Amino acid sequence: MRKFNGLRPQDIVLLLKLVASSKARVWLGKELAYELSLSASEVSEALARCRYSRLLAPDPGSHQVQARALIEFLLHGLPYVFAAHAGAQARGIQTASSAAPLNKTFGTEPAYVWPNAAGEAWGAAIEPLYPGVAAAAQKDARLYELLALVDALRLGRPRERRVAAQLIEAAITQHVSAANGN
Repeated sequence: MRKFNGLRPQDIVLLLKLVASSKARVWLGKELAYELSLSASEVSEALARCRYSRLLAPDPGSHQVQARALIEFLLHGLPYVFAAHAGAQARGIQTASSAAPLNKTFGTEPAYVWPNAAGEAWGAAIEPLYPGVAAAAQKDARLYELLALVDALRLGRPRERRVAAQLIEAAITQHVSAANGN
């Protein structure tokens, strides 16, 4: 393995994809690569970084998310390591509090979007974790919800962060319970 130089943004998306998937799903690297709009080598390196960081189980044959570690990182580290700030108005795909499930609580204003020509909303641009996020989110509605929650954490607004933290913690806990057959 290469020298560890820290997590990369796509590592978080990969972990969220694993959380979003069904309990019986066993992923091949090339399937994850397609789903996340990454190369197979990027997926392999992301898995290795996540194992090194103890966010995934150490067994290379397993893609078992370490729930407590991931929750702690998302809530306490992510907003600082991969911070986001609202940018100029752009056309794009809604995210953060503008997207489900947070838009049910907070509405769609102010609107936040990942810049994307195919998007139908206008709002303040939020830099996605990596360029393929919009494509990955369009392939998986559950992943899209988790990514929107993560963006709410990244933006750092207290009310949205509090609700997003509760929803993310519930989703990860539910995934781990389902994976363990509970």
